[in-house]
Amino acid sequence: MEISLLTEFIRSIPDFPVKGVLFRDITPLLKDREAFKDAIKQLADNFRHIDVDVVSAVEARGFIIGAPLAIELEAGFVPIRKPGKLPYESIREEYALEYGTNILEVHKDAISPGEKVLIADDLIATGGTAIACKNLVERLGGRVVGFVFLIELTEFKAREQLRGYDVYSLLKF
Repeated sequence: MEISLLTEFIRSIPDFPVKGVLFRDITPLLKDREAFKDAIKQLADNFRHIDVDVVSAVEARGFIIGAPLAIELEAGFVPIRKPGKLPYESIREEYALEYGTNILEVHKDAISPGEKVLIADDLIATGGTAIACKNLVERLGGRVVGFVFLIELTEFKAREQLRGYDVYSLLKF
């Protein structure tokens, strides 16, 4: 399916979650089996040339993209979660948001030294979450081989923070 057709499955919702924000809702794309399947295939196609060991993604919408992407790439899947959600020993990374800070955690044995890790999420805006994930992966000894996003909000220029890494986003707004 052409990218322009996939874009039609993204619903724009003004003033959500707060006034002034234009929220990009992916649920219509997820509901359509052909659009969802094709989006995952196209995301995977950009990383098939790399022997990805693990796809890692952030809860919750990142899991929706990352898990099927891992299956498509025949890789493992490592969840990165919000604080207090992981049952085993974990490491954490605090990162800045526009209006405060947030924390992400990953099991300390989730990624082995030298493993090739593709970081996936549904959307990239400012890049703060992506950088926090990269830091967690690298602290565990993993090698980030790229970043993949269903949607990129280009006005925030997050790619500048990810310079030097292979970054692919399917849909750009």
